[in-house]
Amino acid sequence: MANTTTTTTTPRKQGGGGHILMFPFPAQGHILPLLDFVHQLAIRATSTTTITILVTPKNLPILNPLLIQYPSIVQTLVLPFPTHPGSLIPPGVENVKNLPPLYFIPMIKTMSKLYNPILDWFRSHSSPPTCIISDFFLGWTQNLASQLGIRRIVFCPSGALTLSIFSSLWRDLPTPAYDGNNSGEDHTNALVSFPKVPGCPTYPWWQLSPLYRDYVNGGSSNSGDLELVRREFLANVESWGMVFNSFQELEGIYLDHMKQAYFGNKRVWAVGPLSKPGPNERSGTSTDETCTDIFAWLDTCDDHSVVYICFGSQTVLKNTQMEALAVGLEKSGVKFVWCVKEPTVGHVSGEYGLVPSWFEERTAGRGLVVRGWAPQVLILKHRAVGSFLTHCGWNSVLESIAAGVPMLAWPMGADQYVNAILLVDGLKVGVRVYEGEETIPNADELARCVAESVAVSSTGKNEMKLKAMELKQAATDAVSCNENGGGGSSFTDLDDLVHHIF
Repeated sequence: MANTTTTTTTPRKQGGGGHILMFPFPAQGHILPLLDFVHQLAIRATSTTTITILVTPKNLPILNPLLIQYPSIVQTLVLPFPTHPGSLIPPGVENVKNLPPLYFIPMIKTMSKLYNPILDWFRSHSSPPTCIISDFFLGWTQNLASQLGIRRIVFCPSGALTLSIFSSLWRDLPTPAYDGNNSGEDHTNALVSFPKVPGCPTYPWWQLSPLYRDYVNGGSSNSGDLELVRREFLANVESWGMVFNSFQELEGIYLDHMKQAYFGNKRVWAVGPLSKPGPNERSGTSTDETCTDIFAWLDTCDDHSVVYICFGSQTVLKNTQMEALAVGLEKSGVKFVWCVKEPTVGHVSGEYGLVPSWFEERTAGRGLVVRGWAPQVLILKHRAVGSFLTHCGWNSVLESIAAGVPMLAWPMGADQYVNAILLVDGLKVGVRVYEGEETIPNADELARCVAESVAVSSTGKNEMKLKAMELKQAATDAVSCNENGGGGSSFTDLDDLVHHIF
């Protein structure tokens, strides 16, 4: 990969103003990258530009940094969180960060109840938006945009390979293929191929979305909900355009595929990596003292000697998994920072998220346990961090790439299996350690993998680290601009998008 010298400067103001509506899906992994995207748009906006962000009341505080930084550009549309008979969303909850993954469909259905309130707001506004940019879980906004006669652009918090797979999945409805050892009812070793996607990727049936598997099996009692999910994804590829938190050097062939297959070879923009320590990195619940303690301890560690462990904003490990992970970390002898998500609504009390009582005493001095939120972007960028044990959520993947940190992949669901294959088999910046949300690690194997991830070979090199550093440089180049006003692929795509919407 090219190691070009770039100069980061403030992007030039563009366009003649305009008004756009930004609509995030209420999940941390969806809201945060969209707000980072808003930040990039606001940098390029003129004094006559308005960016309105739609949220429900309990999600409003996360917007505060942007509202303070861009008071004349960024506005809010705060609509009451929809409530209706039969809703499965617990009272007072407006973000799935506090819910297990099975609540995603109820949240999609609940957010669709905002259709008429948004329509009323548009019709009463003196200068309404001429474009809606909404999350890919808000496919119903395509109909809304069509009714209003404006453009809808999809914001994708997942990668282009994932969207290529998901779009093909719900459009083409592939079924599992069996080998000679399978009966028609046994899907254990069944595979699904995607011949229309570059490289014709093939995945085990069990790694595909459980929603899709239920849909194909046809026996689900919530078939109406599954049909809703299919309509959402089909509506996405009917939109006017699509924006990815990715970059050409990372996913160029899949970005080109999305452009050619669905958008007439145009109107697909890759603007990432968007994550950075900035307005939204501060939006957690840890105290300043906790953050100070983390970095004070990291400062005492050798370069690339620490393993960072975190499984995202949704996953809570079972106690059996916690025990095995703890034993593996103890046996490895490696320094670590372990970010633990504690149980939320839907987790059986006493069966999830418990750090073994003996662990912190036995590992005192060579590791930290952080309960709740941690400043992940800043931790990954610290010189002491040498590897990242991750569930392979797309935001975590990009944050690790931007920091040049190799990954230990333990995908557990959603787009994570696809991401893990890209990292491990395609980019060679990760190694697969486990798969599946029910898997209980073998402590000895885990200890070996963790130790090897921060070890230096007999040649004095860590080959996976070298690959990660090359990709980091490519990510840096993608978002950089130069003194002449030009820049990398993501910088250029952002400029082109602004030209279309402002």
